[in-house]
Amino acid sequence: MNINIREYIKNNFKSANPREIEDSINSSLEENDEVTLPGLGVFFEILWENCDEKQKEKIIDILVNNI
Repeated sequence: MNINIREYIKNNFKSANPREIEDSINSSLEENDEVTLPGLGVFFEILWENCDEKQKEKIIDILVNNI
């Protein structure tokens, strides 16, 4: 069985409202379960692809300062 994780995640959240997405992110982080990492990665990919260069620099700064 071949699953496209990106499309699977996007389809699962297609009709989600902002609160549902926030809740999903928070519960994924709170669970500290590695199974949720691919979904968070898809969210990050969407975020990154839709940021301008200044926003990307800010994200990089946050990552560098917290790793």
